[in-house]
Amino acid sequence: MKVDVAIIGAGIIGLATALEIARSTPPARIVVLEKERDIATHQSGHNSGVIHSGIYYKPGTLKSRLCKAGAAEMLSFVRENGIPHQVCGKLIIATRPEQVHLLDGLFECGSAIGLEGLRKVGPTELTDIEPLSVGIRALHIPSAAVTDYRMVCEKIADMLRQREVAIVNGVEILHVKVSGASVHLLAREIEVEAGKVINCAGLQSDRVARLAGSKPPIRIVPFRGEYFEVAHKPAALVRGLIYPAPDPTLPFLGVHLTRQVNGRVSAGPNAVLALSREGYHRLSIRPTDVLELITSLSVWKMAARNWQVGVEEMYRSLSTRQFVESVQQLTPALRSEDLFRNGSGVRAQAIEKDGSFSDDFRFLRDGPVLHVLNVPSPAATAAFAIARVVASKAGINTGPS
Repeated sequence: MKVDVAIIGAGIIGLATALEIARSTPPARIVVLEKERDIATHQSGHNSGVIHSGIYYKPGTLKSRLCKAGAAEMLSFVRENGIPHQVCGKLIIATRPEQVHLLDGLFECGSAIGLEGLRKVGPTELTDIEPLSVGIRALHIPSAAVTDYRMVCEKIADMLRQREVAIVNGVEILHVKVSGASVHLLAREIEVEAGKVINCAGLQSDRVARLAGSKPPIRIVPFRGEYFEVAHKPAALVRGLIYPAPDPTLPFLGVHLTRQVNGRVSAGPNAVLALSREGYHRLSIRPTDVLELITSLSVWKMAARNWQVGVEEMYRSLSTRQFVESVQQLTPALRSEDLFRNGSGVRAQAIEKDGSFSDDFRFLRDGPVLHVLNVPSPAATAAFAIARVVASKAGINTGPS
């Protein structure tokens, strides 16, 4: 197969990037290569479905700009295409006095980016908004929303096929060879020659980069996030999104409650080091992935920096009681009998060489190959806006980004 652009990975970023290029540079020949049998198999299909407001990101940064623009664009997309969604609002709650200043900082960020309806609320009004919740202060973001990102991906895939963009599943790239102005992608099932290659492989992005002979400055470390679902309490009692005040030293937002578009309510996730890059169960172990973890100096440095948090997260993973206690900090009315385990996701967390968490976008351009090494939250929210940045960094002009 000979194409102008080959995209590795059929998650939401890979698919949105393909659509951006197909819309802007016809009649470009584009192929999307995915190693799984279906699209959106990993991060894009295992997330909470939140359309983020942008309050967590410093105003003026790329993440902040992309999140604000991307959220509006995602809401328009799901509305226009009949994809389930709900503007349900969000509370970020301080349960201890030392957390109040964190809300003040978030309020400044939200005000700076012009979040509509953002306000501070006290304990009484907090409970009026979310009857099960308690706290000493909270931020209310009425514009926060949820959708189904797997359905978003399926719709994008339909639009790509209508534009004659090939999506080839079951293709695992084994070798990448750059030869002059073209790139040869080799798999057991197929060989592709492309003018440009964009690596959107998510959990495998650093490995694909190394296959191409590049030297990614970060390493992907998988963290499994486990979810519970509210069972015996009416879901109507959780009206929207309920989040704790975030720990600014960590890239994770903590255990929270999320109302889904189907009316169900999920609780989670925690963040546990996974022993397989695609391990959705605590017993999922892949020896090659474990070997890579234990022989990585940056992983050991990460462990030394965060060992206490790691122990707490592991304990919460093993103990339902401990997980419930985390939920009860926000919603004391919920008991263990109100929750049952309901799946997990794996996050591709980028780690710097010094062991610190990388919580920003990371790209590596190596000739005709662009490696999208790290696209953290708000990746799904801002997928269409991010796609324009990705195309631009790959040297494909699709208009303003």
